[in-house]
Amino acid sequence: MCYTGTRTLLEKVINNMNKNLKGSIMVFIAGIAWGLSGVCGQFLMSRGMNVSQLISMRLLISGTVLTAIAATKYRENLVKVLRSKGALVGILLFAVLGFLMNQYSYLVAIDYTNAGTATVLQYMSPIVVLFFVALKERRIPEINEFLAIFFAVLGTFIIVTHGRLDGLAITPKGLVFGLLSAVTAAFCVVLPAKYVREYGSFPVIGLGMLMGGTISFFTTQAWQYPLVLNQGNLIGLFGIIGIGTILNYSLFFMGTAIIGSVKGSLMAAVEPISSVVFTVILMQDVFYPMDFLGMLLIIVAVLLISLRDLIALRRRLR
Repeated sequence: MCYTGTRTLLEKVINNMNKNLKGSIMVFIAGIAWGLSGVCGQFLMSRGMNVSQLISMRLLISGTVLTAIAATKYRENLVKVLRSKGALVGILLFAVLGFLMNQYSYLVAIDYTNAGTATVLQYMSPIVVLFFVALKERRIPEINEFLAIFFAVLGTFIIVTHGRLDGLAITPKGLVFGLLSAVTAAFCVVLPAKYVREYGSFPVIGLGMLMGGTISFFTTQAWQYPLVLNQGNLIGLFGIIGIGTILNYSLFFMGTAIIGSVKGSLMAAVEPISSVVFTVILMQDVFYPMDFLGMLLIIVAVLLISLRDLIALRRRLR
């Protein structure tokens, strides 16, 4: 009896470990895929593809695939969303202020800087969320939150100036759009949260992308720009849409469903690192020691917030 009970307990522990490992690997791969997507965007724009055209294609194709997944696996929730006017209005707001504005600001920031720098600047979105939460709760940030804000600001300052006050190391437009991408990325977290909890990730994200892509396609008249589908561009489009959007969102949602959103955010720290690595290898851009110092400080700032949430979660579970 004792042996059987011990064996059963051991099997449960191993199965749980295997499940957590599977979830962690999913989120880790999703982070790498996110990093690759920015580099693919930089590659396509360097070959003359228009930003509005790229955004429209990315959101429309990805939204169609993710909504199809929702219709297949989460049909009941998708129907509930489509029948709720309030949810559809909320998702529309998320599509415009979140997906559409974020994609535009992020890709323009890449165009003015590079994928690695733009991704690190966008990675500051948890710090922006921290501000939103503090304002909503009408409280002063805690000490660790102040430290996170300080490291994020210092890291940005170092990336932008390389420690010198007589000039900028990146263009002003690159900085503005990079910071705007961080704000809009925070919108992508805050605005759909209520609907994701109620209806699930795939229906909400899929519809949000579809709405954003449709609005982008018609408001920018994306069809007017020439679309060159040679071998290089097709590989780039597969990278940003197939791997960098459809695959990474699918893996991230499935992974965080297993290990939780807090651990997922910690694992996602690989995103800016992978983006820098891909930028150096694939686009042959040059980064300087001050760039890496600034990037490290921003990553540390975000990890401080994620670790705080992880510690708080473990205390609640005791």
